[in-house]
Amino acid sequence: MNKLLLAVGLSFLVGLSQAQTTGPDNGSLVIVGGGMRDLSILQRFAALAGGPDQPIVVIPTASGAPDYDQYWQGLAQFHRAGLNNLTLLHTYDPEEADTEAFAAPIRQARGVWFTGGRQWRLADAYMDTEVHDALWELLARGGVVGGSSAGATILGSYLARGDSGGNTIMMGDHEEGLGFITNIAIDQHLLRRNRQFDLLEIIQARPELLGVGLDEDTAIVVQGNDFEVIGQSYAVIYDHNRQLDSGGRFYFLEPGDRYDMLQRQAYRPRTTLQPLERVIERSW
Repeated sequence: MNKLLLAVGLSFLVGLSQAQTTGPDNGSLVIVGGGMRDLSILQRFAALAGGPDQPIVVIPTASGAPDYDQYWQGLAQFHRAGLNNLTLLHTYDPEEADTEAFAAPIRQARGVWFTGGRQWRLADAYMDTEVHDALWELLARGGVVGGSSAGATILGSYLARGDSGGNTIMMGDHEEGLGFITNIAIDQHLLRRNRQFDLLEIIQARPELLGVGLDEDTAIVVQGNDFEVIGQSYAVIYDHNRQLDSGGRFYFLEPGDRYDMLQRQAYRPRTTLQPLERVIERSW
């Protein structure tokens, strides 16, 4: 019996060591914690797409309206940021999303943006469809995929707050995101809505996952396995192994800080790049 328990324990530890958090091989992700009052985040997104005149597809499906047109008020923030070459793309029907004709605008775009609402609507409409494939192709050719609030969470592999019954359920009836980052759960509106302890439930149940919580008007810009924090507030890291090492349940990164997802290591830029040990001056 003891040998069996030891074998199970070793298997669990090996599984944790093999679970790596990695970003896309090419292209960029801009992942925002909601709010979107800071237009510099959208301007950074536009720069990664090649400039404000490049074609951008906006997908508003998460907000749940019956339909959308060019007068949809959600486009106003894009116009204020100087992005005017915009195409709205929306369906609730995964069969429609799984057609080449529907996905064609993404294949002509340099960037795609998912707006906020409920992330399970995005999963139901676009998971494993031509749209999903076209998004991967966009990244492969060096484009950028971004999203805010629900549009942020859907970009990861584990779908936090994905329950169709309510957004306070952390592990619900939808648990799979689009997976542009592996082994990650992303939460949003973190400090603004007093959610800083919520991701602990997921990390305790799924300790192989990296948890990243984003406050409003704050984003991470992901390229490869690294990201940079930009915006006005904090990104929060939930790492089961770091909890074991330090006793802290999470720690904060501020704008300008960088994070290596593969190594699970934070950095604060200085004259020379040095490990940010226990960024944990503000940890819980």
